[in-house]
Amino acid sequence: MIIDTAKQNTTGQIIRSLLKKEHTISIFSKEAAYAIEAKAIKIELDSGKITLAIHYTGSSLSPYLQNDTICFDIEASHPTPGIEEEIYNIEQVPAQVIKIDTCTYHLECQLPGSIFSSDNRRALRVPFILGMYARVHLEVFAHELNVEGKVRNLSVGGCMVYVRLEDSMALSVNQALPEVTLEFPNGETFNTQGRICHMRPFGSHDYAAIGIEFINMSATMTETLFHYVSEAEFEAAFRSGIQDSSSRAKSRLFIADAKEKKMQQKEERDQTKNTQRSPLLRGVLEVAHQLQVMLMFTKNKDVFPEESLYECVDSLLYMVTQDRRGLQYALAFLHDEPEWVRHAIQVSSQLAMILISRDPYASQTRETVAGALLHTMGKPLLISEQLPSLKIRMSPSQAELLKEHVVALNNRLTALSWVASPACHDIILNANERLDGSGYPAGKQASKLSESVRLISVIKIINKLTHERNGQHPRQPLDAYRWVNNCPAIYEKSLLVEYIQHFGLYPIGSLAKFSNGFLAWIMDVDAKGMPCKVNVIKNLSFRDTSIDTVLENSDFTQIGRLEGTVNPTDYNIHMVNHP
Repeated sequence: MIIDTAKQNTTGQIIRSLLKKEHTISIFSKEAAYAIEAKAIKIELDSGKITLAIHYTGSSLSPYLQNDTICFDIEASHPTPGIEEEIYNIEQVPAQVIKIDTCTYHLECQLPGSIFSSDNRRALRVPFILGMYARVHLEVFAHELNVEGKVRNLSVGGCMVYVRLEDSMALSVNQALPEVTLEFPNGETFNTQGRICHMRPFGSHDYAAIGIEFINMSATMTETLFHYVSEAEFEAAFRSGIQDSSSRAKSRLFIADAKEKKMQQKEERDQTKNTQRSPLLRGVLEVAHQLQVMLMFTKNKDVFPEESLYECVDSLLYMVTQDRRGLQYALAFLHDEPEWVRHAIQVSSQLAMILISRDPYASQTRETVAGALLHTMGKPLLISEQLPSLKIRMSPSQAELLKEHVVALNNRLTALSWVASPACHDIILNANERLDGSGYPAGKQASKLSESVRLISVIKIINKLTHERNGQHPRQPLDAYRWVNNCPAIYEKSLLVEYIQHFGLYPIGSLAKFSNGFLAWIMDVDAKGMPCKVNVIKNLSFRDTSIDTVLENSDFTQIGRLEGTVNPTDYNIHMVNHP
């Protein structure tokens, strides 16, 4: 085993190198639904002490302080665009809390002297630091669903990996994994079975940290794993400067082969996109992030994260009142989020816009929007071997199973002893009901449906019709309006008219086609509902080139007259996250 004999605290040295870059520090707890952002205000390398400052308005820090220790992630962005950020995770650091004022605290932390620690079996745990990584493939359901991620630490007993928050929907604590495959950069792989020990949100970039215990390992497998842990230990020591670089070459495990280099290049190209985001889009994406974290806690913990729900609601209501049209445009960029998240946020935002325009001070608006945010969360709760993913083209039996999402969510909230307000509960239970009784789960008719339910049913169906779902081609807004108008027994016409008055025939965020062959995102509309500001992105005479030019209506002569809205996928157009 390598012993850290450096005079300065090695952990502190690594942290200092990360703090020199643009970074984020997040104090987390496996019992709290969101992390607290912190700032490093002092670091002493010789003693290994670091002081973190936080602004915290909650009632108590106790969820984040376990036995007077804290856990935190440091995420440092790479100076080269597209290169993955460096992430360093430290757990159970002794911390002394000093209250500076009502909401400001300083946490004086003693960093561990070594970068290495022990797992629950007292086996060496090696952190993957300073660019070290290995890929992981988790078989969630046998021959049905696989989730990919990256390894954050490794021991003979197990590993911690991070996966996309969206992919964590299918995972739960104590779940057995038929196969766990570690794939090192040089192409070597290790296969075993696993069990999920714990889950939590990971940092601030839509990842989940999954703790996995290796199970059912033979003596040969254990011996092989010892080798990989030993190689990882040397590599970590080599990169951190503990191990003399002249003693031996770096571990071949972490030298990328041709296949891995191609994968890295693709990831860099993907990460180069979506680098610039408006404040409104960042706000919308934070709500999307928190909804997925709420799902994780609702599914795996014993307490419903009510505080997170109302933070999301208040954030949306604030954005509606501050810049409604800017929010409408930002909502169109929710194309990479899970379908249930996109639908919930767009529907609840449009509901808030209409309710606030009716009465800015209505007492039930906040609770009604809370119900709208929650109403689709039961869908990922239904993921199982019968319904392995919400992305698949569902069979009739799977589509029928998905209708149980209302009951699944209500049952889970009941099990967590969370009682929603009447207005919130009304939306959760009845958002899928219809005037003629053809909805679900109870088949209620018009006389038993509140005004809020009748309104959200119109918003939901238009959102459903104008987005691709289960292989169905999306309709243009005008076509969707006609479809709803032709169903007066199911949807209330007066509410459809009100919806059109708010969002128009050419909604903000739609892709418009102009007579001179230009495609442009609609950024704003005038009092008559006609586009008055667009972002021109394509000239169809030059399909292989892209444009990024914002035009006001006085300059529309350059692109011709408006012909209508079109489906972006018909032109292989994808929105980039910088409205």
